[in-house]
Amino acid sequence: MPRRSGDHDVQTAYHRRSPYQVGDCVKGLSYVAPEDRSREQPQEITGQVVQIGAGWAGVDADRAYVWVRLANGRERQALVRDIQRVEP
Repeated sequence: MPRRSGDHDVQTAYHRRSPYQVGDCVKGLSYVAPEDRSREQPQEITGQVVQIGAGWAGVDADRAYVWVRLANGRERQALVRDIQRVEP
């Protein structure tokens, strides 16, 4: 039986996985930290997931992110909630 912390299933939260995999094609908005928004704004992006970031254990799931490689070779960070999978 999984350990429980209050009403939260600890084992389920620990094993939560990213809805994206390296190689998936995605589109959406890039992430810009609030403290950087005076000099940079989120942009529409389309590219390939190249790295899965933090947020999958439920601790900071609201900030779960991936890194996306754009057609020009640059990489941008994107929150999972701000992107969607597209056909290549």
